Amino acid sequence: MIKMMKPFYTLQEGNDLKLVFAYQYFSVVKGNEVYQFIPVESNEIRINLKTKQIDNLTDVFVFQRGTRIFRIPLFQLLQISDLVDHLKSITTFYVQQVKSDIEEEQYNEEIYHLEKQNIHRLIDKALQDGDRELFMKLTDRLLTEEAAL
Repeated sequence: MIKMMKPFYTLQEGNDLKLVFAYQYFSVVKGNEVYQFIPVESNEIRINLKTKQIDNLTDVFVFQRGTRIFRIPLFQLLQISDLVDHLKSITTFYVQQVKSDIEEEQYNEEIYHLEKQNIHRLIDKALQDGDRELFMKLTDRLLTEEAAL
C-alpha cells in the first residue's frame, strides 16, 4: 500500500507526463513497516496522457527501511497497491488539459471543414450567377488556404 506519493517534480511534454521522485517523497507499507523510496534504479513514472497508459511498466523501483531493501517492478507495484488511485489524483489536471486541447483541435478542424464547404458553395453560386470576380477571389482564397496546410 502506498503511504505517501508526491512527485519531486512533474514535466509535461506534449501528451507525455513525467513524474520524478526523490528521497522522502514516496513511501510504501510492506508488512506493517514503512519503506522509503530510494532513487537507485528508476526514479520516474512516464504516463501518456492521451491514452492514460504508463509507458515504463518494467522499470524497477527500490525501497529501503534501515538496512533492508526491496526492489519491485512498476507493473507489480501497480498490482499490489493503490498506486493507480494516487496517480489519478496527481494526473487529473494534466489529463483534463490534454482532453481540452484535443477537443479544441477537433472543434477547429470541424470549423475549417465547414468554412471550406461554404467556400465551395459560394464558388458554385458565383459560377451560377456568372460573377467572375467573386469566383476568382474565392478560388484564390481556397488555393491559399490549402497551400498553407
